Amino acid sequence: MKKYLFFFCVLMAIQVRAQEITQGQWWNEEKEGKIQFYEQGGKLYGKVVWLKDGDVKDKNNPDPKLRDKSLVGLTFLKGFTADGQDWKGGQIYDPKSGKTYSATIKWAGKNTLNVRGYIGVSLVGRTTRFTRVE
Repeated sequence: MKKYLFFFCVLMAIQVRAQEITQGQWWNEEKEGKIQFYEQGGKLYGKVVWLKDGDVKDKNNPDPKLRDKSLVGLTFLKGFTADGQDWKGGQIYDPKSGKTYSATIKWAGKNTLNVRGYIGVSLVGRTTRFTRVE
């Protein structure tokens, strides 16, 4: 019985953490954009909801048909699954280069997230920090 109670508590903690990230908006590291996380089908996603420079187009998208589309509304973080308190197995799209990378999201404090994009193994990559909009 204690094992089931422990397992239930762990599941609840993961769900609370997922709800916590989806509450409110997050600044990107440069504070040029705001991101909103949402959960869909048990996976975590993030989209651009505001840009300092307004209606910027996705001009570096590898698909020419999407280059005139606005970055506002773009889901650029896709398919993350919970891994304890963090998320793994997702992808991040970099509109500055038009490339998509494997990614992880880790808590770095109550209102701070480290998002690491990488190719192959996470040792070869770059981390950016999101902070919650107050």
